[in-house]
Amino acid sequence: MTPQRGWHTLDVPDVLEKLGADRARGLSAAEAGTRLGKYGPNELKLERKVSPWALFVHQFTNVLIIILIIATILSALVGELFDAALILGIVIFCALLGFFQEYRAERALEALKKMLSPMITVLRDGREIELASKELVPGDILLVEAGDKIPADARLIEAVSLKCDEASLTGESLPVNKDIRALPEEVAVSDRKNTIFTGATVAYGRGKAVVTATGLLTEFGRIAAQVAGAEEKETPLEKRTAEIGKWLGLAAFAICFIISGVSIIREAVAGPVKLDFVVTMVMFAVALAVAAVPEALAAIVTGSLAIGMHQMAKQNALVRRMPAVETLGCTTVICSDKTGTLTKGEMTVRQVYAGGRMRSVTGVGYAPHGEFQENGRPQSAEPDPVLDLMLKAAILCSDASLEEVDGQWRIKGDPTEGALVVAAIKRGLKPTEVKIDFPRLEELPFSSERKRMTTIHPGPNGRKTAFTKGAPEIVLGLCDTIRDGQGVRPLGEKERRSLAAVNERMAEAALRVLAVAFKDMSGEGRYNEDTLERGLTFLGFLGMIDPPREEVIEAIRVCRNIKIKPVMITGDHKLTAMAVARETDIFRQGDIVLTGEELERMSDQDFEAIVDRVSVYARVAPLDKLKIIKAWKKRGEVVAMTGDGVNDAPALKQADIGIAMGITGTDVSKEAADMILTDDNFATIVKAIERGRWIYDNIKKYLTYLLRCNVTEVLVIGGVVLVMGPTHLPLLPAAILFINLATDGLPALALGVAPPDPDIMTRPPRSPKESVFSRDVLIYIGLAFVIETPFFLFMFFHDLGTVSQARTEIFFLFIIIELIIALNFRSMRFSIFKLPPHKGLVLAVLSQAILAFGLLLIPSIRNGFGVGIPTRGTLAVIVGFGLFEFMVMELTKVYLRKTHRD
Repeated sequence: MTPQRGWHTLDVPDVLEKLGADRARGLSAAEAGTRLGKYGPNELKLERKVSPWALFVHQFTNVLIIILIIATILSALVGELFDAALILGIVIFCALLGFFQEYRAERALEALKKMLSPMITVLRDGREIELASKELVPGDILLVEAGDKIPADARLIEAVSLKCDEASLTGESLPVNKDIRALPEEVAVSDRKNTIFTGATVAYGRGKAVVTATGLLTEFGRIAAQVAGAEEKETPLEKRTAEIGKWLGLAAFAICFIISGVSIIREAVAGPVKLDFVVTMVMFAVALAVAAVPEALAAIVTGSLAIGMHQMAKQNALVRRMPAVETLGCTTVICSDKTGTLTKGEMTVRQVYAGGRMRSVTGVGYAPHGEFQENGRPQSAEPDPVLDLMLKAAILCSDASLEEVDGQWRIKGDPTEGALVVAAIKRGLKPTEVKIDFPRLEELPFSSERKRMTTIHPGPNGRKTAFTKGAPEIVLGLCDTIRDGQGVRPLGEKERRSLAAVNERMAEAALRVLAVAFKDMSGEGRYNEDTLERGLTFLGFLGMIDPPREEVIEAIRVCRNIKIKPVMITGDHKLTAMAVARETDIFRQGDIVLTGEELERMSDQDFEAIVDRVSVYARVAPLDKLKIIKAWKKRGEVVAMTGDGVNDAPALKQADIGIAMGITGTDVSKEAADMILTDDNFATIVKAIERGRWIYDNIKKYLTYLLRCNVTEVLVIGGVVLVMGPTHLPLLPAAILFINLATDGLPALALGVAPPDPDIMTRPPRSPKESVFSRDVLIYIGLAFVIETPFFLFMFFHDLGTVSQARTEIFFLFIIIELIIALNFRSMRFSIFKLPPHKGLVLAVLSQAILAFGLLLIPSIRNGFGVGIPTRGTLAVIVGFGLFEFMVMELTKVYLRKTHRD
């Protein structure tokens, strides 16, 4: 069995024989494993996993690190061995820090790719199973239907009205009709109607096929192998931060070049320039450049996005494209399907009318949790003959059953009949026992023409009883009597009109109504269909609906609070859509409801004028979604759109955030989407928006903290050398690099994973055009100019008689003040007393403080840094300024909160 070309020329039995495949059972798991080892994964692009060692080595390809290593070697060559060793140690620490961040991001992306692996239905060991497409092997039997994306080349062995869209391979715009007949050898790929190809989609029908080629051996793979792999695009945020890093780097190098150049020229004017002086100045310039440039910024942004995507996946939101994480925080409109997204897609009995009384039933979906209520109060558990008989009839005149699988309640059979069974259980009945007590003898099945179903059962007394359920107008027409609290009595015209009015009220509430009746057959002789369903006794009505998910109501409330417009789009009837929209608060007084027919009649201009007032679309076709999206986008809104069908793909691509359903969605919709909901739940969209905002906020905190600290370092250290000359170096290169490690390392990373601010889901959406340098970021960076820089310069110059003492003061000033700033950056707008630093940030700050003071207890390291032990007076001044800095930040937060504009 060897993959070959020409499978289209063979008859089905020959294909199966050559591939060693069984059309009824498929491959065994053991055989599939053997073939997977032989042919490899079914992937067009075999990505090589990045090893931890390669990641670590990659850290030393950074231009700044390379320059720093060269400077270290120069330092060693002129005899400064201890300084060289100290700086090399700091470089290795920096590399380890970058390695752990990138390693974490790589593992998060790997886990995400596994979650996003496309699935396909195959036969294995005689069972239909869902399998990741990359695990397919030649000989696997595929089961395909409308909406599926074909993951491998396969020869059809069964085809029922099968049509495939092969535009991605052949360029043919119309779907191709498929059949299983053998074809001549010379037939072109585009005319091989008995073969389905990788990348094609099933447009119509269904079929069964045996895999003939996988991966790069497929027709699509042969083309892909000739084309260079496309590079992953950067997100807008990554681009902006990379741009920031580039300009900061250029500015820093310019400053350092000027400082070192001026110093060397100044030394040359005074006398001969010695090599050790040049090395010292080069080392100083490089160290200052390292301190000035947030070299890990782009990596941190990518890592934060990747880790955020992984966390979203755990919350049932698989983000397929990284830019979607950023865009989520800007979403202003969510256009959602109804069934299965806003609702559970599970019919639930809501109202029961029996014995002249209306009851409501609580609970949502198939979970048998809820109760019967009358006038808003729980109904007594006392026997209720009419209600209990009606619910028994609903169980017996039904083929559905309820089962629990892996903690999930499921209906086996018709969902409508299942809803009746669940309602009976809520009343305390046990379906299994009822069916044992009243076994079914005969039945007249439901049909669309009859609109009713009747079953016959023996009672405990041996008498036969017939139970009928069906459309209210049909069942009522077959009834001559009614049973209520007083017993069985004739059904007069007045009561018929009264019952018809009850049915109408239930229908107006968007309930699907069924009527239930019975017939005592104790006096019946021979009977047929006509006589059996005559002279029935009416029992009551059961009204059901696919109700909204309980968590969706809260999610809609959150959307309203943060000025995100929720919109319902459904193919259901207008009344049904309105009922769910009112209950979830999507529809409010004054809103407009449009049907697909009304939408089609409106011009684009007329529709754009009212689109912001339309909250519900009923009887809408999937392609109508494009018109809705375009109208919103013309108003400058950022639109998220859900979809699950093949025809939803254009709308999902057009939307700013296309959201496919993971359970009910087709492969085509998932491929077109930016995000996939693995639980098909609207509330998950809102959770994803929260996570998107959270990620963006933390990146902004990290960026602001780094820039504020780095600006101060460059202004103070570079400014002093530029004005006073190299004889007054505020800090030696080793000390500058250590400060960079201590403050730009763990504390900054801890800010990147800080918990969200409490108002994260009360703010209106962020404008997609908003610069990273927003008003609050600029204010914080401005403090570096007006607060930190003047004080740091004062501390250095006031004690300039002893340079080592001045260096000691400014060294500890940098360490302590920047760590204090990190603690207070837990939130950029909320007081530290309301939002204290999280555990990770506290541990990061404490560890760096302990490391700094611990290392400086070692005399040789103090000498390498060019600092001494700070006096109590120095520490007191630094702590005092730290408290002042703390107060300034708290006042800044107060100002930002008070001047915050929606």
